[in-house]
Amino acid sequence: MVKTKSNVIQRDEVVVKFVGDSGDGMQLSGTLFSDTAALAGLDLATFPDYPAEIRAPQNTIAGVSGFQVHVGAKKIETTGDLCDVLVAMNPASLKSNLKWAKPGATIITDEDAYDESALKKSGYAENPLENDTFSAYNLVKAPITTLTRAVGKDLGIDNKTADRSKNMFALGMVYHLFGWSFDSTFDFFSKKFKNKPEIVALNKAALEAGYNYTETVEALASVYQVSKAQMEPGRYRNITGNVATAWGFLAASERSGRPLFLGSYPITPATEILIELAKYKSLGAKVFQAEDEIAGICSAIGASYTGSLALTSTSGPGLSLKSEAIGLAVMTELPLVIVNVQRGGPSTGLPTKSEQSDLYQALFGRNGECPVVVIAASTSANSFYFAYMAAKIAMEHMTPVILLTDGYLGNGSQLFRIPKVADLPSIIPPIAEANDKDYKPYKRNPETLARKWAIPGTEGLRHRVGGLEKEDVYGNVSTDPLNHQKMIDLRDAKVQRVANYIPEQEINGEKQGDLLVVSWGGTLGAVMEAVEDLQKQGKSVSHAHFNYIMPLPKNTAEVLKGFKKILVCELNSGQFVNYLKMTQYGHDYRQFNKVQGLPFTVTELTRVINQTLEEK
Repeated sequence: MVKTKSNVIQRDEVVVKFVGDSGDGMQLSGTLFSDTAALAGLDLATFPDYPAEIRAPQNTIAGVSGFQVHVGAKKIETTGDLCDVLVAMNPASLKSNLKWAKPGATIITDEDAYDESALKKSGYAENPLENDTFSAYNLVKAPITTLTRAVGKDLGIDNKTADRSKNMFALGMVYHLFGWSFDSTFDFFSKKFKNKPEIVALNKAALEAGYNYTETVEALASVYQVSKAQMEPGRYRNITGNVATAWGFLAASERSGRPLFLGSYPITPATEILIELAKYKSLGAKVFQAEDEIAGICSAIGASYTGSLALTSTSGPGLSLKSEAIGLAVMTELPLVIVNVQRGGPSTGLPTKSEQSDLYQALFGRNGECPVVVIAASTSANSFYFAYMAAKIAMEHMTPVILLTDGYLGNGSQLFRIPKVADLPSIIPPIAEANDKDYKPYKRNPETLARKWAIPGTEGLRHRVGGLEKEDVYGNVSTDPLNHQKMIDLRDAKVQRVANYIPEQEINGEKQGDLLVVSWGGTLGAVMEAVEDLQKQGKSVSHAHFNYIMPLPKNTAEVLKGFKKILVCELNSGQFVNYLKMTQYGHDYRQFNKVQGLPFTVTELTRVINQTLEEK
């Protein structure tokens, strides 16, 4: 079924946001809309935004849950600043999200939800649908609850059950606005509720009713038409950053020949990595849900000792608890990947909001001289590749690696072109051979400084491990001061030499100019879009985005020295810029920081970059 109205609005990109109470099904509506957009040939990026409470008080601002989708014919790098279409299921969701709607945006809301109690809880003194509050927008007041209940009545379904399909009625309205088929959504209903045929029938009927109702609404007479995106041929799927991370590790396990083990403890927003890997026992993945964070990482260290690709996943509070065990992995020089899906802090902070505030913790948050490799993914899709690289570095260099993602990447999604594992870089762990007469536990590869990985039970490779300082080469416990100095230096040098095996830092734009904008991790899309827009205006601005943090790429100093000013943009109070000041001297550093649990917008970045360019 495809809409054929003549009033067509041609767009390269459109941003749609679904918002409502926590139980209104906005995450599902957004996901189904995203999947349909992908099948329509559009590129996309998504951003789910929901409260930390399992069920916040109904009709309150605190209970609003949302899902934003940015679709387009061009490569979509962000989830969009402001939305073209806002679907708000109740007064609280409309009030809290109106600031994210463009002037003239289409707003679809359920007029049945605006009763006296809901208005009072959301902070409205009077019904805003009955005055000029939304005069700057294309407001569509639809009796969504009434019409969905009518659908349920025709099917012999009670109102309470029917109300759960209000989101599908609203989704049908949006499908009509884009002229999309909902065949794939029908397929989802049939699979999801295959044992509840009455629910399948209700959802299908509600979706169709919303679609058909839109034919009667003059304010929705236009249809958005977005051309198909030009994408490299291949097999694609819509994937979240957490799922992509899990898949990257599965690919690294296959490529390296090392069995995968994840020892973890559930924590928002990292839990989905554990859930996803638990699905793949058929691929040899072993997943252990430990009783706490410490048990999770210690089980992973044990698995690493026995020859597994060992992983542990967490967020900031859990990384704090894992810090002592990370030191054990550093001392024993065993491969280990620690995934930190960052969230707002400190303490338990903002569990469902995203920040980049754990960089100091990743770099320095351990006792003693305890260096680890730190890398950061920058999109939901490339979380796959950086998970793969984290595993490759950990195994080939016999060192712990901290992989930083964040809630924005982990919960958000993008289209992902599925690669062939055989096309990925090789992973060759330094496995010690049986009866190697020259084997010594801490004898090192002269290039990488990595020791060999001795798998227990291999003849002739017995040796001692533990948290006490090791004697160089032989691995015996040692308190000799000169030996301690030597081992400290060797462990640090081993991490620094990873710089010889990672890509050099790239620059988007000229290699010299007035301003270099620097970013890292999950801020790539917004910063890149802002810089490229200014470059098209002829501004002397370039962009360097860092994924490899410790060590920095070998050419970092060369990259930085070509610019008069350097503006570092990050979602914290200035952690990466201070790290650069520690390691890369003699530059004019400026900084733009945001610590609100929200991603950067292109608009605010453009304003700050222009201000920096204009400063004398």
